Amino acid sequence: MVERFLDRTEAGKLPAQSLAGFADRPEVLVLALPRGGVPVAFEVAQALRVPLDVFVVRKLGTPGNEELAMGAIASGGIRVLNQSVVGMLGVPADMIDEVAERELHELERRERVYRKHRPAFDVRGRTVILIDDGVATGSTMRAAIKALRQTAGRVVVAVPTAAPDTAAELRPEVDEFVALITPPGFYAVGQWYEDFGQTTDAEVTELLERANGASRSQNS
Repeated sequence: MVERFLDRTEAGKLPAQSLAGFADRPEVLVLALPRGGVPVAFEVAQALRVPLDVFVVRKLGTPGNEELAMGAIASGGIRVLNQSVVGMLGVPADMIDEVAERELHELERRERVYRKHRPAFDVRGRTVILIDDGVATGSTMRAAIKALRQTAGRVVVAVPTAAPDTAAELRPEVDEFVALITPPGFYAVGQWYEDFGQTTDAEVTELLERANGASRSQNS
């Protein structure tokens, strides 16, 4: 059991061991929450020899404190609000709509950049392994789960680290929940990494191209 991860690459190699039962199964698809979840998911997808794609979710940051999530939006028009944060700060509905509209533009931009002309993988009936570099409040992960639940056969969440309370809340919402460490005193995902530098759009695109190229070679 690790206490901290060196970086996202190392963090992706470790959960892959816990997910070995999903290897080489044609119905399995790994979906990463960009940007930070992509290097983690790349290692998992490579180890399991299954396809990799992104599932774009955007956090709705509270006005004046963008790091504090009042909710999230996901592909397919899904919006999830953290009612406790909204209520505590008294965020009005029109301000939520304004933030959501701005984040929707960024969500659509990222989907275009990451996939280029490649269509998204069809998740209908598939076993989806949903991966991020960690889970703090769970707003973005919850939005992704809600969206995927509409069509996916099974939803598995796998993360290197998660806040204990959030992990307990998310477990009943998915078919399987894997977190290598759920340490007490959890304030932010980055505190559990030695190197938590920002993942760039270029890195995301490169990893997706490498993964999809390998997937095509294996399937040919």
